[in-house]
Amino acid sequence: MRKASNNEIKLLRKLNRKKYREKEQRFVVEGERAVEQVVENGLIEMEAIFIGERFEVQEGRFKGLEVCVLEDEVFTEVADTDNPQGILAVCKMPEEIQLEKLAVETGIIVATDAIQDPGNMGTILRTAAWFGAKALIAGKGSVDVYHPKVVRSTAGATGSIPVLTGDLEDIVNELENSGWQVMLLDGGESAEPLRSVQPTKKTILVVGNEGNGINKNLLNSGRKKVKIESASGQDKVESLNAAVAVSIALWKLHSR
Repeated sequence: MRKASNNEIKLLRKLNRKKYREKEQRFVVEGERAVEQVVENGLIEMEAIFIGERFEVQEGRFKGLEVCVLEDEVFTEVADTDNPQGILAVCKMPEEIQLEKLAVETGIIVATDAIQDPGNMGTILRTAAWFGAKALIAGKGSVDVYHPKVVRSTAGATGSIPVLTGDLEDIVNELENSGWQVMLLDGGESAEPLRSVQPTKKTILVVGNEGNGINKNLLNSGRKKVKIESASGQDKVESLNAAVAVSIALWKLHSR
């Protein structure tokens, strides 16, 4: 172990902001379990681990990885949490999947239309990975998938499925031309009950913004709108949480 350099501390400060994450193509994983899970998965290149002065690391725990020590005051400053656990890691962003490569795949793709809550995005990523989704498409207006709170919400699942970002309408149009069927999670009266829908070999599941739902430009007549019906048959709750809705839909589609 060695003491973190001034340049490393400057980088950690910068990585709390999206524009610097994109510029450096790096992001931070914070928390003991999350760091351990990313190391165990081996899917993302981890450059270095940073610990606070009072964090104990057993010999050989992070074999092959450089461990750097930060003064506790500095660690608290660069950490995203109010009560940091004393460990974080800097990782390289994996390359995004190319649209052309995604177009020839089969399976289920999850697409987010302006999902803004980091907790929702992290849970959606984690759930999509659990059910073996081919990719996650993060449309414009969606929170950065490498935002510290999103990464923390994935509980170490960041990097476990490919990601593509961009204009969702353009991406969906291209994929439809390659035989992908679009299912829009929508609670409107014209939507079909999810339990009666049969997925195709190439299905895109779109979830909309927490407050406004799916953008009207995506709600055209050629796309299937599906809804998750209340078990009681009564709408005592206005709507489901976006991440919960995706979880239910993926379980339903996966079990067909």
